[in-house]
Amino acid sequence: MTMTMETREHHYPLTAEGLVEILRTLRAPDGCPWDRKQTYESLKSTLAEETAELLDAVDDQNYPHMREELGDVMMNLAFFAVIAEERGDFTFHDAMREIIAKMIRRHPHVFADADAGDSDDVIEIWEAVKKQEHHPERKSVLDGIPRNLSGLLQAEKLQKKAAKYGFDWESQEQIVDKIEEELQEIKEAMHRSDDADINDEIGDLLFAVVNLARFRKQGTSEDLLQGTIRKFSYRFRYLERKLTEQGISLDNATIDQMEALWQEAKHVNQ
Repeated sequence: MTMTMETREHHYPLTAEGLVEILRTLRAPDGCPWDRKQTYESLKSTLAEETAELLDAVDDQNYPHMREELGDVMMNLAFFAVIAEERGDFTFHDAMREIIAKMIRRHPHVFADADAGDSDDVIEIWEAVKKQEHHPERKSVLDGIPRNLSGLLQAEKLQKKAAKYGFDWESQEQIVDKIEEELQEIKEAMHRSDDADINDEIGDLLFAVVNLARFRKQGTSEDLLQGTIRKFSYRFRYLERKLTEQGISLDNATIDQMEALWQEAKHVNQ
């Protein structure tokens, strides 16, 4: 294999179509072997990773990084469209035509004569328009929730859909009682050493906790869990750093030493 950094001059427009044309070139017989072998399925993980990196950049308010990752996400989306074009499934223009029509259809308060005084009115309009859209594959009001969402977000969306029809709790105290009930059922399953029941009850407990977060409307369960993950990561990294300063490796640290530093980390500003 030989490699040179010298590149031929190319002129692609700084548009979505220019990006699509680049990917067509990469997918051509004389293009890039890696790009040619990609499929819908192989691109799923790269799109998910690039999207996660974009969201990290948003959280960090790192705008140069956000710009870069937004481009990576766009590239992945265009990649799907180029593969679809090759397969004869649809074209990039088909996707653009559909989303433009949807945006106009779902904003009659902007592009037609509907009235919307605030964001709540807009949501009502969206829901009314979506009910008119034809989705013959949907047999239940619970249909339409993406399976590739995290379990926490899927659970919350399922609960919200059911709650629209009155299938909901009356108070957060009721949900706490349900959480305690599920926890007790886990203990009983553990006492029986019934692994299948233990796993089932853990799922029920997680679902009940999601219900509490949803009901309180103080952030999604995903947001709250991410906050705890960041807190755990900070405290564990703190104890790692302090152990290193003391000349103690993580492998050789005792649980008492780690617990003492963990408690210390709780009182340090993050």
